[in-house]
Amino acid sequence: MDLNGIFVPLVTPFDADGAVDRGALRALAEGVLAEGAAGLVALGTTGEPATLSAREKAIVVETAAATGAPLLVGVGGSSTAAGVEQVRALPPGTAALVLVPPYTRPGEAGVVAHFRAVAGAASGPVVVYHVPYRTGQPLSVDTLLELAAIPGVAGMKLSDGAITADTVALFAAAPEHFAILGGDDAVISPLLAIGASGGILASAHVATARYTALCDAWRSGDAATARALGPGLAELSAALFAEPNPAVVKAVLHHQGRIPTPAVRLPLLPATAAARDRALLHMAKAGHHNG
Repeated sequence: MDLNGIFVPLVTPFDADGAVDRGALRALAEGVLAEGAAGLVALGTTGEPATLSAREKAIVVETAAATGAPLLVGVGGSSTAAGVEQVRALPPGTAALVLVPPYTRPGEAGVVAHFRAVAGAASGPVVVYHVPYRTGQPLSVDTLLELAAIPGVAGMKLSDGAITADTVALFAAAPEHFAILGGDDAVISPLLAIGASGGILASAHVATARYTALCDAWRSGDAATARALGPGLAELSAALFAEPNPAVVKAVLHHQGRIPTPAVRLPLLPATAAARDRALLHMAKAGHHNG
């Protein structure tokens, strides 16, 4: 699977009765692909997988897979055995976006053992999802490189916040085959500037073409275009994440008429009108409207 470009981690649209709206999800997926997204992510954090039933998860994956686009499917949880079961059940041709085991904090050696087991069971590529501010498990550069060397591990969604000397060291030492995808939307431009292959960006639901243009500009060496796009997109991302994800993204998509309701499931709460309006303002200021 080509892991270059912008992948959109799909929200899960709910209809007026609170059920997953398969038609809206398909239309949303096709819309971001038409705007230049390189692929999709199903059951990422943005898709609220913790609140979906097994049947609802299957609907989401089936609907995303039916587009024929490159697809990563979120695999999460603190149990290695459960992770193995999940990757074995994935549709052929999909990649597994596998979260570093959360909450248990198994230590760096435990994380490596987890990924060896999960990647060994997967029929497709595995992408490590490193997000220590959610999992509680920090990882050193040496451990990240050890993960990159595991057979079957094709890349990483890097969501560890601010760019530091360790970030630079990781990009300098990562093997050529290993795709690093930025996962913190507000800093995607500098991550692309230092060599990210692309990004997995919830913000790209509502400005897909602009995020794709940003990625293409950095990857082609057009720094002037990238620098012109980056600040406005960073402001938009900050506005879309001003309240717990994906509440503001869903509110904006509903305002645009692209999903039937802005509903999220508890324990998430719907976005406030003020947060929605701030995000819409940043979209209007930069002139990027999708759909």
